[in-house]
Amino acid sequence: MRIAVAIFFFISGFTFTSWASRIPTLQEKLHLNDAQLGTVLFALPMGLLLTLPFTGMLLGRVSSRYVMLAGALLYAVLLPALGLVNSVWQLAILLFFFGSSRNFLNIAINAQSVGVQAMYDRSIITTFHGVWSVAGFAGAGLGSLMISWKISPFIHFTIVGVLALIMTMMAYGDAVQEDNTASAKKKLLALPDKPLLKLGLIAFGSMVCEGTMYDWSGIYFQKEIHVSGKYIGLGFAAYMCTMAVGRFVGDRLVNKYGVKQMLRICGVLIAIGLLLSVAMPHVVVGVSGFMITGLGVSCVVPLVFSVTTKNTKMAAGPAIAAVSVVGYLGFLLGPPVIGYISEAVNLRLAFVLVAILGFSITLLAGKIADNKG
Repeated sequence: MRIAVAIFFFISGFTFTSWASRIPTLQEKLHLNDAQLGTVLFALPMGLLLTLPFTGMLLGRVSSRYVMLAGALLYAVLLPALGLVNSVWQLAILLFFFGSSRNFLNIAINAQSVGVQAMYDRSIITTFHGVWSVAGFAGAGLGSLMISWKISPFIHFTIVGVLALIMTMMAYGDAVQEDNTASAKKKLLALPDKPLLKLGLIAFGSMVCEGTMYDWSGIYFQKEIHVSGKYIGLGFAAYMCTMAVGRFVGDRLVNKYGVKQMLRICGVLIAIGLLLSVAMPHVVVGVSGFMITGLGVSCVVPLVFSVTTKNTKMAAGPAIAAVSVVGYLGFLLGPPVIGYISEAVNLRLAFVLVAILGFSITLLAGKIADNKG
């Protein structure tokens, strides 16, 4: 079961970062300025956010493995379609449904990971997210190669989609099958209560940073650090690499120091990394700053999800969806706001504001109960 769930985390990360790696290509193809790009990117998290309450209710009634399968299949099919867009409205519509399918997949695999975590007496959950990051690094690396080889987004996305479908069919049979008889009687509406709201706000700060890295890191390197061609994705690849490292060592650190202390450290690292990149917009410094940011982001969301069910009477799926309602607002608001600030002032100021939100994680971490796995 642990391997099967890990494969679905890989599918999620590989597919999403394959899309993210070609955002600069599509921005150029559709002749969008930063504000226009920020607006159209708004469609993806909007699709994700609007389906979150429905996903929470669905996960309270059926096994997360079924929701996970539906999300994975839709994700793999919609990705190639994004490579065919020729207008802004086409991109916006497809991003909305792409975001919806991402929501089904990601909430379900996190519910699956909580189910697997319950089988162990030590923390293992950040490793699942480490697999996501390795997949993300692979997707970013493949994207850089596709750009340098001048392969069209459609062909690139089709290759990724086919691979995702193959892996889905291989892993689905070994996924966790929950018994939802009891959980169906619990609160199903995916709205956070007070304890979950605190966790959601921590996730919000992290997800603003994640959304910024996915959507704007390549553009930051292109416009502020002035790199071109295959080096545009260098900062994003560095960020994804250290995010993976942080997640693979995260469980060991959590077992030793606890969730609260780890979250405090993560918030500080996010702020330091982004401010370093802004203060000295040079390739080496920019890459180093993004690497530190990756370490900071690495464990925040998995740790939030790991303690979610311990802070509520809701079933795992609805509880994770409830926290995600708040957290994914960061994904929803972050990218378009970054675009507006960039167009009005500059992208460096926008990154400073994200650094401040990152540091808020450190402050909020003191308001949750500690947990050592």
